[in-house]
Amino acid sequence: MRRTITLLLALVMMLSLAACGSSNSAAPAAAPAASDGKGVLRVGMECAYAPNNWQESAATDTNLPIENLPGGYAEGYDVQIARRIGEATGYDIAVVMLSWDGLIEALNQGQIDMIIAGMADTAARREAINFSDPYHVTEYGIMLDESSPYAGATTIHDFAGASILGQKDTQLDTVIDQMDGVEHLTPVSSVPNMISRLQEGTCDAIVVNVENSGAYLEANPSFRVIRFAQGDGFDLGFVGACVGLRKSDDQLLSEVNAALATIDQATRDELWNTAVENQPK
Repeated sequence: MRRTITLLLALVMMLSLAACGSSNSAAPAAAPAASDGKGVLRVGMECAYAPNNWQESAATDTNLPIENLPGGYAEGYDVQIARRIGEATGYDIAVVMLSWDGLIEALNQGQIDMIIAGMADTAARREAINFSDPYHVTEYGIMLDESSPYAGATTIHDFAGASILGQKDTQLDTVIDQMDGVEHLTPVSSVPNMISRLQEGTCDAIVVNVENSGAYLEANPSFRVIRFAQGDGFDLGFVGACVGLRKSDDQLLSEVNAALATIDQATRDELWNTAVENQPK
């Protein structure tokens, strides 16, 4: 009898352990570590910041599906950098479309694994996340209508009295404070919104990435971009766009930097020029 009870107890314990194991295996699995060399990296971007990233409605050999936009595809310079990082690290890349001001929060909450969105490694952002080495160098300028009384400006301090607009939560807005005597307007959510405001005449000028301005000028022949000589322009405090990662993902950061190191400048230039040529007009 005692032997029978002992066997029954053992059987109950085995079934309990099996049930616990089954419950754990059904739980969502954590993203694989970078050293696994496989899995999916979910990359956040706006998909509305050409030539860095934009939306398309049909698959091609170079774009990637947007995970949270059925029938949508992401293309652009950032997408091509993401693809090459995936190839070098062994991960598949999934693009997630997010608003600019939600990217860092989404990263730290685990909704995405990387930000590749033309984001600069500013001091404020470095407090929240880590950044890779730069994958693109940037330059800021001022876009305005060629008939503007400020069209002859040669330094950022030649705009006294002008109303200047930037993009919310970006350096395109914060650098306006470096300009003497201007009206710093409430920023808007995206560069297309900035362009619209300039078209409407509700601002005198906007701050833009010079390297992104080709398509804006092509679509708006009366606009021009003012570039500034060294010492006469904006002090950006950074070199260019970097990949954003969580503070805890040191191994992935190392792998991303190693992947970026394999993309030489000629290849980067080619990818950028192709993105500029193919961006939505």
